[in-house]
Amino acid sequence: MSNIDSYRRKFISGLAGVAATATVAPGVFLRQAHAKAPDEPASDKVRWGILIDTNKLTDGGDACIAACKKEHGWGDEKHSNDAQKSQWIRKVTVTEKLTGHTVTLPVMCQHCETPPCVDVCPTGASMKRADGIVQVNKHICIGCRYCMMACPYKARSFVHEELQDQKQNTPRGKGTVESCNMCVTRVDAGKNPACVDAAPEALLFGDLKDPESKISKALKKYGGTQIRADLGLNTGVRYWGI
Repeated sequence: MSNIDSYRRKFISGLAGVAATATVAPGVFLRQAHAKAPDEPASDKVRWGILIDTNKLTDGGDACIAACKKEHGWGDEKHSNDAQKSQWIRKVTVTEKLTGHTVTLPVMCQHCETPPCVDVCPTGASMKRADGIVQVNKHICIGCRYCMMACPYKARSFVHEELQDQKQNTPRGKGTVESCNMCVTRVDAGKNPACVDAAPEALLFGDLKDPESKISKALKKYGGTQIRADLGLNTGVRYWGI
């Protein structure tokens, strides 16, 4: 048994008695990412964010979902129960009760400034980089799923099955939790997240801390809606049209 397997067993055993409580006009697109040297740490001088104009998403986010699946290789796993399939990004339909107006939008990890998933993780596997990107370190995730219970956006999945043909840039593993990581390897290489490139007319990616960035100017001029803004998490993903 490896050291990490031994640690996982001991930790889970120790938790057995613990209860879980746990614009520029809308649609304008411009690349805002800058390549990061391999040995250069993430910097808190930037905070990456995504602005989604639901009015421009004629497919409700299907292209974004397809691009995410292709980039990270999730969604094709064989499961005895389809409810156990991974979903890094999903379509959600929202209806305004008073008017009956319906809108469909993509929902993924919202990359909160104060992420609840990070607060409850006992091993530090759920973490937020200095540049605001929230992700999971699969090497130290013990699969307790506290982060899944803590996430108000239901943005995390648990890997139930053995995985085949994994993507080199996206390590995954049975018994661990996973979610949108804002295509961190692409961002570090100076590229946009895959979902942004899949729907450039509707998604805008950039530095929320840079007042001169397109995303900052758009948010300052037209505002942006946070899902569950009442929680005060200051999400890195914002929406128009909801």
